[in-house]
Amino acid sequence: MRQRYLALLSVFASLPAMALTFQTRLESIEWTVEGDKFECRLSQPITDFGSGEFVRRAGEQATFRLKTYNPMQGGGSATLLAAAAPWQPGRGDINLGSVRIGSGDVLFNSSQVQAGRLISGLMEGRSPVVRRNTEDGRVSEVRLLPVRFNKAFSDYQGCVAKLLPKNFEQIKQTQIGFPGEEVELDAHAKAQLQVMLDFIKADPSVNHVELDGHSDNSGNRLTNRELSRRRALAVQDFFKANGFQESQITLRFHGERYPLVPNTNAANRAKNRRVVVQLSRVSPTEAPVPQPALQPAPAPAAAPAKAPAPTAAPAKAPSPAAAPAKTSAPSPVPATARTS
Repeated sequence: MRQRYLALLSVFASLPAMALTFQTRLESIEWTVEGDKFECRLSQPITDFGSGEFVRRAGEQATFRLKTYNPMQGGGSATLLAAAAPWQPGRGDINLGSVRIGSGDVLFNSSQVQAGRLISGLMEGRSPVVRRNTEDGRVSEVRLLPVRFNKAFSDYQGCVAKLLPKNFEQIKQTQIGFPGEEVELDAHAKAQLQVMLDFIKADPSVNHVELDGHSDNSGNRLTNRELSRRRALAVQDFFKANGFQESQITLRFHGERYPLVPNTNAANRAKNRRVVVQLSRVSPTEAPVPQPALQPAPAPAAAPAKAPAPTAAPAKAPSPAAAPAKTSAPSPVPATARTS
Protein backbone atom coordinates (compact mmCIF):
# COMPACT_ATOMS: atom_id res chain seq x y z
CA MET A 1 0.00 0.00 0.00
CA ARG A 2 2.87 2.39 0.77
CA GLN A 3 4.15 1.93 -2.79
CA ARG A 4 0.73 2.95 -4.10
CA TYR A 5 0.80 6.13 -2.05
CA LEU A 6 4.30 6.98 -3.27
CA ALA A 7 3.22 6.39 -6.85
CA LEU A 8 0.21 8.63 -6.31
CA LEU A 9 2.38 11.38 -4.91
CA SER A 10 4.71 11.20 -7.89
CA VAL A 11 1.81 11.54 -10.31
CA PHE A 12 0.39 14.60 -8.57
CA ALA A 13 3.84 16.15 -8.35
CA SER A 14 4.10 15.90 -12.14
CA LEU A 15 0.84 17.74 -12.87
CA PRO A 16 1.26 20.68 -15.24
CA ALA A 17 2.04 23.97 -13.62
CA MET A 18 -1.06 25.46 -15.18
CA ALA A 19 -3.32 23.02 -13.33
CA LEU A 20 -4.77 24.10 -10.01
CA THR A 21 -5.62 21.03 -7.92
CA PHE A 22 -7.39 20.87 -4.58
CA GLN A 23 -6.92 17.69 -2.58
CA THR A 24 -5.99 16.57 0.90
CA ARG A 25 -2.57 15.13 1.68
CA LEU A 26 -2.52 11.33 1.84
CA GLU A 27 -1.64 11.16 5.52
CA SER A 28 -4.53 13.49 6.39
CA ILE A 29 -7.25 11.73 4.40
CA GLU A 30 -10.35 10.89 6.40
CA TRP A 31 -13.90 9.90 5.62
CA THR A 32 -16.74 10.82 7.97
CA VAL A 33 -20.21 9.29 8.22
CA GLU A 34 -23.15 11.24 9.62
CA GLY A 35 -26.86 10.78 9.45
CA ASP A 36 -30.21 9.91 10.98
CA LYS A 37 -33.46 8.28 9.84
CA PHE A 38 -33.93 10.90 7.14
CA GLU A 39 -30.50 11.24 5.49
CA CYS A 40 -27.01 9.68 5.48
CA ARG A 41 -23.80 11.49 4.44
CA LEU A 42 -20.37 10.09 3.58
CA SER A 43 -17.85 12.89 3.11
CA GLN A 44 -14.16 13.64 2.68
CA PRO A 45 -12.82 17.09 3.68
CA ILE A 46 -10.72 18.79 1.00
CA THR A 47 -7.95 21.05 2.26
CA ASP A 48 -8.41 24.75 1.46
CA PHE A 49 -11.59 24.03 -0.48
CA GLY A 50 -14.46 22.34 1.31
CA SER A 51 -15.64 18.76 0.99
CA GLY A 52 -17.01 16.18 -1.38
CA GLU A 53 -19.87 14.10 -0.05
CA PHE A 54 -22.33 11.38 -0.96
CA VAL A 55 -25.81 12.09 0.30
CA ARG A 56 -28.62 9.57 0.46
CA ARG A 57 -32.10 10.62 1.53
CA ALA A 58 -34.74 8.20 2.77
CA GLY A 59 -36.48 6.55 -0.16
CA GLU A 60 -33.83 7.60 -2.71
CA GLN A 61 -30.44 6.59 -4.06
CA ALA A 62 -27.30 8.56 -3.29
CA THR A 63 -26.14 11.70 -5.08
CA PHE A 64 -22.70 13.32 -4.95
CA ARG A 65 -22.19 16.99 -4.20
CA LEU A 66 -19.24 19.33 -3.94
CA LYS A 67 -19.24 21.94 -1.18
CA THR A 68 -16.94 24.89 -0.81
CA TYR A 69 -15.97 26.99 2.20
CA ASN A 70 -16.16 30.17 0.15
CA PRO A 71 -19.34 30.58 -1.92
CA MET A 72 -18.49 31.49 -5.47
CA GLN A 73 -20.24 32.88 -8.49
CA GLY A 74 -21.96 30.11 -10.41
CA GLY A 75 -21.95 29.52 -14.09
CA GLY A 76 -20.54 27.13 -16.63
CA SER A 77 -20.06 23.42 -16.30
CA ALA A 78 -17.45 20.93 -15.16
CA THR A 79 -16.56 17.36 -16.07
CA LEU A 80 -17.07 14.60 -13.52
CA LEU A 81 -14.55 11.76 -13.68
CA ALA A 82 -13.83 8.47 -11.96
CA ALA A 83 -10.08 8.87 -12.37
CA ALA A 84 -7.84 5.81 -12.60
CA ALA A 85 -5.41 5.16 -9.77
CA PRO A 86 -1.74 5.69 -10.68
CA TRP A 87 -0.80 2.23 -9.38
CA GLN A 88 -3.15 0.61 -11.92
CA PRO A 89 -1.39 1.18 -15.26
CA GLY A 90 -3.38 0.73 -18.40
CA ARG A 91 -6.65 1.93 -16.89
CA GLY A 92 -8.04 5.20 -18.18
CA ASP A 93 -10.29 7.71 -16.52
CA ILE A 94 -14.04 7.19 -16.82
CA ASN A 95 -15.89 10.28 -18.00
CA LEU A 96 -19.23 10.44 -16.16
CA GLY A 97 -20.50 13.48 -18.01
CA SER A 98 -20.86 17.11 -17.13
CA VAL A 99 -22.34 18.84 -14.11
CA ARG A 100 -23.72 22.34 -13.98
CA ILE A 101 -21.89 24.62 -11.53
CA GLY A 102 -24.18 26.70 -9.34
CA SER A 103 -23.81 29.51 -6.84
CA GLY A 104 -23.46 29.25 -3.10
CA ASP A 105 -21.63 26.75 -0.96
CA VAL A 106 -22.99 23.70 -2.83
CA LEU A 107 -21.51 23.86 -6.30
CA PHE A 108 -23.49 20.99 -7.79
CA ASN A 109 -25.47 17.82 -7.10
CA SER A 110 -24.79 14.88 -9.39
CA SER A 111 -27.38 12.48 -10.70
CA GLN A 112 -27.98 9.23 -8.85
CA VAL A 113 -26.39 7.29 -11.70
CA GLN A 114 -23.22 9.40 -11.58
CA ALA A 115 -22.98 8.96 -7.80
CA GLY A 116 -23.41 5.20 -8.10
CA ARG A 117 -20.57 4.98 -10.60
CA LEU A 118 -18.34 7.14 -8.40
CA ILE A 119 -18.92 4.80 -5.46
CA SER A 120 -18.13 1.79 -7.63
CA GLY A 121 -14.96 3.55 -8.78
CA LEU A 122 -13.88 4.28 -5.21
CA MET A 123 -14.31 0.61 -4.36
CA GLU A 124 -11.89 -0.11 -7.22
CA GLY A 125 -9.38 2.52 -6.10
CA ARG A 126 -10.52 5.32 -8.44
CA SER A 127 -10.73 8.98 -7.44
CA PRO A 128 -13.75 11.24 -7.94
CA VAL A 129 -12.45 14.26 -9.87
CA VAL A 130 -14.24 17.47 -10.85
CA ARG A 131 -12.36 19.19 -13.65
CA ARG A 132 -13.15 22.65 -14.95
CA ASN A 133 -11.54 24.99 -17.43
CA THR A 134 -11.30 28.50 -16.01
CA GLU A 135 -11.86 31.68 -17.99
CA ASP A 136 -8.14 32.41 -18.08
CA GLY A 137 -7.39 29.04 -19.72
CA ARG A 138 -6.23 27.22 -16.62
CA VAL A 139 -7.48 23.81 -15.54
CA SER A 140 -8.95 23.57 -12.08
CA GLU A 141 -9.42 20.20 -10.41
CA VAL A 142 -10.94 19.03 -7.16
CA ARG A 143 -9.96 15.48 -6.26
CA LEU A 144 -11.02 12.99 -3.59
CA LEU A 145 -8.81 10.03 -2.78
CA PRO A 146 -9.91 6.42 -2.15
CA VAL A 147 -7.74 5.99 0.93
CA ARG A 148 -9.64 4.27 3.80
CA PHE A 149 -12.84 4.32 1.75
CA ASN A 150 -13.92 0.69 2.27
CA LYS A 151 -14.19 0.96 6.05
CA ALA A 152 -16.07 4.26 5.85
CA PHE A 153 -18.42 2.87 3.20
CA SER A 154 -19.28 -0.03 5.50
CA ASP A 155 -20.26 2.45 8.22
CA TYR A 156 -22.25 4.43 5.68
CA GLN A 157 -24.15 1.30 4.70
CA GLY A 158 -25.03 0.80 8.34
CA CYS A 159 -26.56 4.27 8.38
CA VAL A 160 -28.46 3.60 5.15
CA ALA A 161 -29.99 0.45 6.65
CA LYS A 162 -31.71 2.62 9.28
CA LEU A 163 -33.27 5.10 6.85
CA LEU A 164 -37.03 5.39 6.70
CA PRO A 165 -38.63 3.77 3.63
CA LYS A 166 -39.66 7.15 2.19
CA ASN A 167 -39.03 10.84 2.64
CA PHE A 168 -41.63 13.53 3.25
CA GLU A 169 -41.94 14.54 -0.39
CA GLN A 170 -42.77 10.94 -1.27
CA ILE A 171 -45.46 10.40 1.35
CA LYS A 172 -47.01 13.81 1.95
CA GLN A 173 -49.85 12.83 -0.41
CA THR A 174 -50.83 9.17 -0.69
CA GLN A 175 -53.76 7.42 -2.37
CA ILE A 176 -55.33 4.61 -0.34
CA GLY A 177 -57.36 2.30 -2.60
CA PHE A 178 -60.43 0.15 -1.85
CA PRO A 179 -61.49 -2.91 -3.86
CA GLY A 180 -65.10 -3.11 -5.05
CA GLU A 181 -67.58 -1.66 -2.61
CA GLU A 182 -65.33 -2.34 0.38
CA VAL A 183 -64.98 0.20 3.15
CA GLU A 184 -62.39 -1.67 5.22
CA LEU A 185 -58.62 -1.30 4.92
CA ASP A 186 -56.89 -4.23 3.25
CA ALA A 187 -53.32 -5.36 3.98
CA HIS A 188 -51.82 -3.14 1.26
CA ALA A 189 -53.66 -0.06 2.52
CA LYS A 190 -52.51 -0.71 6.09
CA ALA A 191 -48.92 -1.10 4.91
CA GLN A 192 -49.12 2.26 3.10
CA LEU A 193 -50.53 3.96 6.18
CA GLN A 194 -47.90 2.36 8.41
CA VAL A 195 -45.12 3.93 6.31
CA MET A 196 -46.77 7.31 6.83
CA LEU A 197 -47.23 6.66 10.52
CA ASP A 198 -43.56 5.68 10.96
CA PHE A 199 -42.50 8.95 9.36
CA ILE A 200 -44.82 10.95 11.61
CA LYS A 201 -43.39 9.25 14.69
CA ALA A 202 -39.86 10.09 13.53
CA ASP A 203 -40.77 13.70 12.69
CA PRO A 204 -43.26 15.10 15.23
CA SER A 205 -43.44 18.38 13.29
CA VAL A 206 -45.74 16.53 10.87
CA ASN A 207 -48.83 17.00 12.98
CA HIS A 208 -51.89 17.23 10.74
CA VAL A 209 -53.71 14.83 8.42
CA GLU A 210 -56.33 15.66 5.80
CA LEU A 211 -58.55 12.84 4.52
CA ASP A 212 -60.68 13.09 1.38
CA GLY A 213 -62.90 10.11 0.62
CA HIS A 214 -63.98 9.32 -2.96
CA SER A 215 -65.97 6.67 -4.82
CA ASP A 216 -66.52 5.57 -8.39
CA ASN A 217 -69.87 6.06 -10.11
CA SER A 218 -71.18 2.51 -9.77
CA GLY A 219 -74.04 3.29 -7.39
CA ASN A 220 -76.41 6.18 -6.93
CA ARG A 221 -75.10 9.44 -5.58
CA LEU A 222 -76.32 8.96 -2.02
CA THR A 223 -74.82 5.47 -1.83
CA ASN A 224 -71.52 6.67 -3.27
CA ARG A 225 -71.37 9.57 -0.85
CA GLU A 226 -71.89 7.19 2.07
CA LEU A 227 -69.20 4.83 0.76
CA SER A 228 -66.72 7.70 0.51
CA ARG A 229 -67.57 8.77 4.05
CA ARG A 230 -67.07 5.30 5.52
CA ARG A 231 -63.76 4.87 3.70
CA ALA A 232 -62.48 8.15 5.08
CA LEU A 233 -63.62 7.09 8.55
CA ALA A 234 -61.72 3.79 8.21
CA VAL A 235 -58.49 5.71 7.57
CA GLN A 236 -59.24 8.12 10.39
CA ASP A 237 -59.78 5.19 12.77
CA PHE A 238 -56.36 3.80 11.80
CA PHE A 239 -54.63 7.04 12.77
CA LYS A 240 -56.63 7.39 15.97
CA ALA A 241 -55.80 3.81 16.97
CA ASN A 242 -52.12 4.72 16.61
CA GLY A 243 -52.16 7.77 18.84
CA PHE A 244 -53.38 10.58 16.56
CA GLN A 245 -55.91 12.92 18.09
CA GLU A 246 -59.13 13.57 16.23
CA SER A 247 -58.42 17.28 16.51
CA GLN A 248 -55.37 16.71 14.27
CA ILE A 249 -57.48 15.18 11.49
CA THR A 250 -59.62 16.94 8.89
CA LEU A 251 -62.12 14.61 7.21
CA ARG A 252 -64.11 15.24 4.05
CA PHE A 253 -66.05 12.94 1.69
CA HIS A 254 -67.14 13.69 -1.85
CA GLY A 255 -68.81 10.63 -3.36
CA GLU A 256 -68.28 10.43 -7.11
CA ARG A 257 -67.85 14.17 -7.68
CA TYR A 258 -64.08 14.26 -8.22
CA PRO A 259 -62.89 11.24 -10.23
CA LEU A 260 -59.16 10.83 -10.64
CA VAL A 261 -59.73 9.36 -14.11
CA PRO A 262 -62.90 8.86 -16.19
CA ASN A 263 -65.08 6.00 -14.93
CA THR A 264 -64.98 4.27 -18.31
CA ASN A 265 -63.66 0.85 -17.29
CA ALA A 266 -62.98 -1.34 -14.28
CA ALA A 267 -59.34 -0.27 -13.95
CA ASN A 268 -60.27 3.41 -13.87
CA ARG A 269 -63.08 2.86 -11.40
CA ALA A 270 -60.62 1.10 -9.10
CA LYS A 271 -58.40 4.20 -9.17
CA ASN A 272 -61.33 6.40 -8.22
CA ARG A 273 -62.26 4.34 -5.13
CA ARG A 274 -59.78 6.01 -2.82
CA VAL A 275 -59.01 8.12 0.19
CA VAL A 276 -56.43 10.82 -0.40
CA VAL A 277 -54.23 11.27 2.68
CA GLN A 278 -52.29 14.53 2.94
CA LEU A 279 -49.74 15.20 5.66
CA SER A 280 -48.75 18.69 6.68
CA ARG A 281 -46.93 20.70 9.29
CA VAL A 282 -49.31 23.07 11.02
CA SER A 283 -48.06 25.62 13.53
CA PRO A 284 -49.98 25.07 16.72
CA THR A 285 -52.28 27.94 17.50
CA GLU A 286 -51.51 29.60 20.75
CA ALA A 287 -53.97 28.42 23.32
CA PRO A 288 -55.61 31.29 25.16
CA VAL A 289 -54.23 31.79 28.62
CA PRO A 290 -56.84 30.38 30.96
CA GLN A 291 -58.49 33.11 32.91
CA PRO A 292 -59.73 32.57 36.47
CA ALA A 293 -63.46 32.22 36.72
CA LEU A 294 -65.10 35.54 37.22
CA GLN A 295 -66.37 35.98 40.75
CA PRO A 296 -69.22 38.31 41.56
CA ALA A 297 -67.87 41.66 42.62
CA PRO A 298 -67.81 41.90 46.40
CA ALA A 299 -70.41 44.16 47.87
CA PRO A 300 -68.95 47.42 49.13
CA ALA A 301 -68.08 47.27 52.80
CA ALA A 302 -70.95 48.43 54.91
CA ALA A 303 -70.34 51.66 56.72
CA PRO A 304 -69.96 51.11 60.45
CA ALA A 305 -73.34 51.09 62.04
CA LYS A 306 -74.21 54.28 63.76
CA ALA A 307 -75.14 54.15 67.41
CA PRO A 308 -78.88 53.90 67.57
CA ALA A 309 -80.54 57.18 68.33
CA PRO A 310 -82.01 57.31 71.80
CA THR A 311 -85.48 56.01 71.74
CA ALA A 312 -87.89 58.92 71.78
CA ALA A 313 -90.34 58.97 74.61
CA PRO A 314 -93.67 57.80 73.46
CA ALA A 315 -95.71 60.69 72.40
CA LYS A 316 -98.37 61.57 74.82
CA ALA A 317 -101.83 60.93 73.71
CA PRO A 318 -103.26 64.15 72.52
CA SER A 319 -105.59 65.78 74.99
CA PRO A 320 -109.15 65.35 74.00
CA ALA A 321 -110.06 68.19 71.80
CA ALA A 322 -111.77 70.93 73.74
CA ALA A 323 -115.36 71.27 72.94
CA PRO A 324 -115.83 74.24 70.73
CA ALA A 325 -116.91 77.27 72.75
CA LYS A 326 -120.51 77.85 72.49
CA THR A 327 -121.35 81.16 70.89
CA SER A 328 -124.62 82.71 71.44
CA ALA A 329 -126.62 82.86 68.37
CA PRO A 330 -126.86 86.34 67.09
CA SER A 331 -130.08 88.00 67.93
CA PRO A 332 -132.31 88.17 65.01
CA VAL A 333 -132.26 91.52 63.38
CA PRO A 334 -135.59 93.17 63.89
CA ALA A 335 -137.42 93.46 60.71
CA THR A 336 -137.45 96.79 59.28
CA ALA A 337 -140.77 98.40 59.70
CA ARG A 338 -142.37 98.84 56.53
CA THR A 339 -143.38 102.30 56.01
CA SER A 340 -146.48 102.80 54.39
